Amino acid sequence: MALTLRAAAAAAAGSTRGLGRLFSTSFIPPMNSATPSAREQAEPSTNLFVSGLSKRTTTEKLHETFSQFGEVVHARVVTDRVSGYSKGFGFVKYATLEDAAKGIEGMDGKFLDGWVIFAEYARPRQPTPPPQNNMASPYSRY
Repeated sequence: MALTLRAAAAAAAGSTRGLGRLFSTSFIPPMNSATPSAREQAEPSTNLFVSGLSKRTTTEKLHETFSQFGEVVHARVVTDRVSGYSKGFGFVKYATLEDAAKGIEGMDGKFLDGWVIFAEYARPRQPTPPPQNNMASPYSRY
């Protein structure tokens, strides 16, 4: 009986050490891992991409907030077709590059409707390739 208690105690002591290692909060990254590089900055333009918006943020509120930093030509919050709520991002177009730069300075990392938002120059949309259709219609001549 004493032997089984000792074996159980040794197993319990060994398992807690293993679990302690498993649930350790200290993390040492591997030495050969490359450091993640920052995303490329887009070229300065009058169009800004704004992310981190609340679901309750409206286009009018976005326009009103960014118009403090210059003349806003157009502002739009991208919304879900079904619910009508914000998808969490939008676009603001300024009249001049200087106004756009002031808008980024003034609103990047600031609060809007209780959420921290991020403003950066918008990247141009990548052209979408034509759809690849490998199935030809049996009745078409092409």
